[in-house]
Amino acid sequence: MATSSSSSVVSAISLPQKRWDSSSSRGRRSIDRVNIPVPAASLPLTRFYLPSTPTPAAVRWLGDVRNRNTIGLAFQNKNTIRKKKKQKKSDAPKAWKWNSPVSHLQQFKKWIPCCSSLSRNCHRKTTSFPLTAFFLDKSCFPLSTHTLKTTSGNHICAPCATVGPDEPHAASTTWPDGLLEKQDFDSLYPQLQTAELEGFLSTELPSHPKLHRGQLKNGLRYLILPNKVPVNRFEAHMEVHVGSIDEEDDEQGIAHMIEHVAFLGSKKREKLLGTGARSNAYTDFHHTVFHIHSPTCTKDSDEDLLPLVLDALNEIAFHPKFLSSRVEKERRAILSELQMMNTIEYRVDCQLLQHLHSENKLSKRFPIGLEEQIKKWDADKIRKFHERWYFPANATLYIVGDIDNISKTIYQIEAVFEQTSLENETASSPTSSAFGAMANFLVPKLSAGFAGSLSHERSSNSEDQSKISKKERHAVRPPVKHNWSLLGHNTDMKPPQIFQHELLQNFSINMFCKIPVNEVQTFGDLRNVLMKRIFLSALHFRINTRYKSSNPPFTSVELDHSDSGREGCTVTTLTVTAEPKNWQSAIKVAVQEVRRLKEFGVTKGELTRYMDALLKDSEQLAAMIDNVSSVDNLDFIMESVALGHTVMDQRQGHESLMAIAGTVTLDEVNFIGAQVLEFISDFGKPTAPLPAAVVACVPKKVHVDGIGETEFKITSREITTAIKSGLEEPIEAEPELEVPKELISPLQLQELRMQRRPSFIPLGPEINVTKVQDNETGITQRRLSNGISVNYKISKNEFRGGVMRLIVGGGRAAETSDSKGAVVVGVRTLSEGGRVGNFSREQVELFCVNHLINCSLESTEEFISMEFRFTLRDNGMHAAFQLLHMVLEHSVWLDDAFDRARQLYLSYYRSIPKSLERSTAHKLMLAMMDGDERFVEPTPKSLQNLTLKSVKDAVMNQFVGDNMEVSIVGDFSEEEIESCILAYLGTVRTSRDSEREHGFSSILFRPSPSDLQFQQVFLKDTDERACAYIAGPAPNRWGFTVDGKDLLESVADIPIVDDAEPHFEGKDVQKDLQRKLRGHPLFFGITMGLLAEVINSRLFTTVRDSLGLTYDVSFELNLFDRLKLGWYVISVTSTPSKVYKAVDACKNVLRSLHTNKIAPRELERAKRTLLMRHEAEIKSNAYWLGLLAHLQASSVPRKGISCVKELTFLYEAASIQDIYLAYDQLKVDEDSLYSCIGIAGVHAGEGTMASLEEDESNEGFQGIIPVGRGLSTMTRPTT
Repeated sequence: MATSSSSSVVSAISLPQKRWDSSSSRGRRSIDRVNIPVPAASLPLTRFYLPSTPTPAAVRWLGDVRNRNTIGLAFQNKNTIRKKKKQKKSDAPKAWKWNSPVSHLQQFKKWIPCCSSLSRNCHRKTTSFPLTAFFLDKSCFPLSTHTLKTTSGNHICAPCATVGPDEPHAASTTWPDGLLEKQDFDSLYPQLQTAELEGFLSTELPSHPKLHRGQLKNGLRYLILPNKVPVNRFEAHMEVHVGSIDEEDDEQGIAHMIEHVAFLGSKKREKLLGTGARSNAYTDFHHTVFHIHSPTCTKDSDEDLLPLVLDALNEIAFHPKFLSSRVEKERRAILSELQMMNTIEYRVDCQLLQHLHSENKLSKRFPIGLEEQIKKWDADKIRKFHERWYFPANATLYIVGDIDNISKTIYQIEAVFEQTSLENETASSPTSSAFGAMANFLVPKLSAGFAGSLSHERSSNSEDQSKISKKERHAVRPPVKHNWSLLGHNTDMKPPQIFQHELLQNFSINMFCKIPVNEVQTFGDLRNVLMKRIFLSALHFRINTRYKSSNPPFTSVELDHSDSGREGCTVTTLTVTAEPKNWQSAIKVAVQEVRRLKEFGVTKGELTRYMDALLKDSEQLAAMIDNVSSVDNLDFIMESVALGHTVMDQRQGHESLMAIAGTVTLDEVNFIGAQVLEFISDFGKPTAPLPAAVVACVPKKVHVDGIGETEFKITSREITTAIKSGLEEPIEAEPELEVPKELISPLQLQELRMQRRPSFIPLGPEINVTKVQDNETGITQRRLSNGISVNYKISKNEFRGGVMRLIVGGGRAAETSDSKGAVVVGVRTLSEGGRVGNFSREQVELFCVNHLINCSLESTEEFISMEFRFTLRDNGMHAAFQLLHMVLEHSVWLDDAFDRARQLYLSYYRSIPKSLERSTAHKLMLAMMDGDERFVEPTPKSLQNLTLKSVKDAVMNQFVGDNMEVSIVGDFSEEEIESCILAYLGTVRTSRDSEREHGFSSILFRPSPSDLQFQQVFLKDTDERACAYIAGPAPNRWGFTVDGKDLLESVADIPIVDDAEPHFEGKDVQKDLQRKLRGHPLFFGITMGLLAEVINSRLFTTVRDSLGLTYDVSFELNLFDRLKLGWYVISVTSTPSKVYKAVDACKNVLRSLHTNKIAPRELERAKRTLLMRHEAEIKSNAYWLGLLAHLQASSVPRKGISCVKELTFLYEAASIQDIYLAYDQLKVDEDSLYSCIGIAGVHAGEGTMASLEEDESNEGFQGIIPVGRGLSTMTRPTT
């Protein structure tokens, strides 16, 4: 559930998002699946990898769009396939997103040897770095030495590790310096004997040395992986190999129903709630997963919790109680979930899947199920399905975490699960291959192609009904037959399909190619994957550079190549989105560029560039082997096993990459890559594989300037013609680009230092020292002579990696009445241009690629921030500082970039009325904030009033020396970091205006009472849905209120009430701790966070679980740092018939805290949740950036070192009385509370006028929709 944000960048309202589970195998293919087992880091992103939709100013409407874990080319960020537990921010215009291929610790989503995406999002904040990396666990493995001799006597060796899991590696993990620049890939091994090379490439990849596999007598498989991050915690996931694909025609959704009933009905799971454990569950096509994240032992004793966790999983999976009361309760929840997730994005995904898999049950077995069937099943029907599929031989247990004694863990598994009966299990006995049984069980065999006994599909009318009562296990998952896009396999070209809907804003088209999964098990398999990665990276960058510097006809272009264990296939997808008026040109351009790459291939420069980036990132990640979380390890392993890929650790993967890199030739890269693109580049030719499907999703009506809304017409024939037109355009080979090695030469830097004489000065008038170090936290504070404040921390958490953030006070709050939207459009303009000094955007991006730099720029209500992630190898930190210096000193503002930025926000504003959630939240914010446009999207009228000069001034006027603070965390030395600070930050020319108040126009809540405190939004739609938002004023994080009160001053004078037991010996100590807490600047930040946890728990228990009025309800606090205000928001989804009752129930929960007192166990649970989150994230450099933020900001005077080093104490010291002191500052009375209900349906709002459209509604452009397929392929987490 949501808690108050610990970040300075807070969001106003987090819309209900697609809250899918974190499993790597789930999700929209183009978003959430790694399928090329090499670092995604090799993939350069868009110009700055910005979402094509801007962020709603204060309202981060959509989910985290920065988890892309595929080989695909992401020219646009899109939503992940599931909603996070709660987003603090989401698709904020990450304006300026120079993304190199680097991905580092927070992006440990992908390993070289296997294909997976680990988007475990439910417990972490969104980050600015979408790229993922590879490898996850520590230890080395004694690789055999593969030696290839050339006729000249030279040896080519695959690197090997020394014997033993704890021994240092003998092989170097570094590609020899300069070798990539010097070598000719086509002639590196001219004398290499073909047989020797083939022998090496056919050698099997090494397996993870610490991954323990086994199987019980009853058939239950288990995998155990020791992992120390986080310490004293472990993950236990029970994967039952049954999903929606196993349902009969009258059982659609029953696997999901069982997941709910079994999980929430477990008494043994409930007993874990007081231990600090967290649990959840999800269902998709091919499996159901129940997972528990738990401490290794209880807080007050050394009792081992693993047996209790295993016992709970055993009850959930194999011994659930199907009580009628629980079935009815979960039936209501699922029906609510069904309506909540039925957004236009979900419906688009369903359409894509239906056409892609039209030949099998994947097209009609979406896990959520059918409403009419869900309403009918009784407990007996559900129990019979469970008896058929939920048994040990059809399940796999995964345990990853801080486990030292493997033998003891195996004994505990046996003690719990071998009691589960073997009775009536008819599955064939498992094989004894090296866990090949699991691979055979889960992964389609390519030679068979799902033929033979799996070619038929069962139905409820099958003659062999007797088997329904038996326990079954399929040899292949999922058990379906595919029509492959292979020559001779499918000869019937299907015409393009068109899905047209009134809620669609943009044109989008998806061209699909479907082939069997190629298991990555040998060095040759890995080599093919590496070559595909290089090839498609080149295409990505080309489209990015060729068209994005001007006004392109498309909104986004993606080419994705990804494996899906869930769907049992590999799919290549070309996705093009555009404004409807440009759809033909957009298709033509995309096809033309694909054809250019296929015909001419990548250049030697591109091969060198992307190979080097891959190897650098691989080395970096191998060095960070000890920093990967257990959940990321576990998700990766699950997907790898499902796909049949060999599981390696980071070091093994890097060594394997090093072994094959030198054998890669330019000709082979182009040959392998061309095969991936043939279904597009040779479209319509007899020699080309046929697309599995071509699907266009289009609006019913479009806006035409001067005319208004007109019907949008399109035919399949027109789509085919547009595709073929791209094949007929003349093309030329790609020219080589010159890549700068540095942005500032040593001579230029020397001249700057001579001119500006940078130095460190005292931190403030009362601090007569130039350097303040805190030994406990390792934080150092500095201040430069130009006014820039600097905080840094030396951290070994991420080997030779670092992060840096510039924060500039002001943000959108600094916009004036005649410059509404200037800051947010200005930041986007800077992003769209992407130039600095005399360097083009293309050169800057390639500079980032070569130095493994990720950079993002964003604007919020309070701040403008710029964030960097870099590696310290090859002068990477110097390169990051050079880029920051150039942005501050020599940013370039371009007219065409301004035009694109303004059009983007015009388009986004016009898309709001077609989104139920966005329009509802937008209306509520306007009401509560008294129409203040700084907290919503700028209107078309405001946007038209902007000029390039006005947006430039609005942004750059905030870049004043004493208004800028830079924080850096990384594995550098004190000498290294201070040298960079002086050289690159100290030489920035800034104005110093200490007397100037970096202020803004006053911000006020609408005076109450008001006739706008309750509002409604109605949206015409084919399907019914409803949502609501309830909001009200709160203080900011530091206790300041919008009416000028300083609450912290009054709190210290309130007498402390004794919450402890009468004979509690530590009462006096507890009172002293409470007094210290009440005098601490973070009192309200701490107590509000705990309060949010308590309210969230009560909302779930009451509104969802007891009353059955919703599936998803959450409470979130938005506490600002600089602005003297905050607010709370309750978000609830429901049905039109229940939404009013749901809103009343939410209000009752919110207002009942005084009549229904907070219990000590509620507070203790809230403390454990927040402390565990803090402990889990404290090893992250990015988390430390948030802790360092504002330490020297004059606009946040109460932030100090104590706010960092006393966090744990502050949480532990909080009492129930303290929580009520915070609660009493929330305005929850009827005169202060605002609510807005949104209802969608065929008859929504008939006879009532409630629309977002204003007088200027005929201006602007059509909006943008996320596209892809995946929302329909799995259910949301059960809780």
